[in-house]
Amino acid sequence: MSASEDRPATRSGTAAARDDGGGLTSAVVVVALVSAISGLLYGYDTGIISGALLQITDEFGIGSGWEQVIAASILAGAVVGALVCSRLSERLGRRTTLLVVAAVFVVGSLAASLAPNPLTLSLARIVLGFAVGGATQTAPVYVAELAPTRYRGRLVLFFQVAIGVGILIATIVGATESVDWRVAIGAAVVPSALMLGLMLRLPDSPRWLVKAGHRDQAREALQRVRPPGTDVSGELHEIDELVEAERTASTRGWRGLREPWVRPALVVGCGLAVFTQLSGIEMIVYYSPTILTDNGFSDSAALRVPVALGATYLVTQLIGLAIIDRVGRRRLTLLTLPGAALALVVLGTFFVTGNDGQAQVPYIIATLVAFMAFTAGGIQLMGWLTGSEIYPLATREAGAAAQSASLWGTNLLITLTLLSIIDTIGTGQTFWLYAAFNIAGFVFLYRRMPELTGRSLEQVEHELSAGRFTPADFARAR
Repeated sequence: MSASEDRPATRSGTAAARDDGGGLTSAVVVVALVSAISGLLYGYDTGIISGALLQITDEFGIGSGWEQVIAASILAGAVVGALVCSRLSERLGRRTTLLVVAAVFVVGSLAASLAPNPLTLSLARIVLGFAVGGATQTAPVYVAELAPTRYRGRLVLFFQVAIGVGILIATIVGATESVDWRVAIGAAVVPSALMLGLMLRLPDSPRWLVKAGHRDQAREALQRVRPPGTDVSGELHEIDELVEAERTASTRGWRGLREPWVRPALVVGCGLAVFTQLSGIEMIVYYSPTILTDNGFSDSAALRVPVALGATYLVTQLIGLAIIDRVGRRRLTLLTLPGAALALVVLGTFFVTGNDGQAQVPYIIATLVAFMAFTAGGIQLMGWLTGSEIYPLATREAGAAAQSASLWGTNLLITLTLLSIIDTIGTGQTFWLYAAFNIAGFVFLYRRMPELTGRSLEQVEHELSAGRFTPADFARAR
């Protein structure tokens, strides 16, 4: 069988021309709010450790080894959560999986805030990580499968924006210095409980209900999230076709990712995920106060810097999201990566040449902000976005899970080793190392990543199945 014959069928003309699902309803807004809360918790729970580590180190009397373990433990849980929740959402449904994720957020936040020692804190953050990984895997899919077509992109992006909001809130809490780290971490219980309560009011994904053989419940779910009187028959028919195409495809699921014609998408997707982390953003988000205090900054100054970085992250993400469809995914990534690399080279030079004293503080902070702007407004937008676009329909969920696990796994490796690398080769040299990673990412994506902007999912899959998945192939096909 040829690759093109192996592909799942695309939508019929009738289904493609169906009504777009009408306007927004309160139920759809609540769905988007749940996704936003899960994104906020992701940003907050990963970002709060940045400032909290200074207090935790003093209270427990620990060194850089334990600091790395505490910071990285949430990422170990995220790898497991992304992979496990991918399967849970297929077997139990998106709604049930998100209920589990919300409950785990509550338990993990409480356990971390009450931890009596660094080991218990690390274990609690592994539990939190499971919820973080599960949320990143499930929440955007849940929104996409319930939102009306005309609002789908904007509602799914609530999750991405909320991550930036969570990081910013975490940095502000850390900068106050008056909030005990246990209170700061435990505060995540409130949005976690709100997410759990809201999920109890929502239906499951119509697409999952059809796959599970509950077509009447799928119709009821659509009617609950569409304006009163909307005829959902056309939308339900399209879901029937998509589910049938997925069910009959011989290339599907995790096994389908090993097919030669799917492999280029997997290489690009997972490679992009790896380089979003090797960009150095997690080094800055998790450890900037630690790095700065170790190099002579006061605690107050070191804790204020992440607030500027968090605000920059959020603002540049919003700018990036506003222009990405006009500039293009590939072009925006390639335009911003050199700027990030240059910023890290300059940062490294400050520290290597000894120009890291009080007089240079404004320049160091400005360079950190420039790095954050180039990274957050560029490659960081692509890590989650491409997972929903680059893979064939029948392997999309498995591909997104593999990409998510690659991202979290790389993040885990970086967080576990960063302070040790700094101790071994020096702060400035470490910044230079990550500058080299950005250059390598530029080369990889320049050679491998096609421009997906302006192409439907069916067009992307068609080019992939035909063996035309290079940047040059996509440029010729325009």
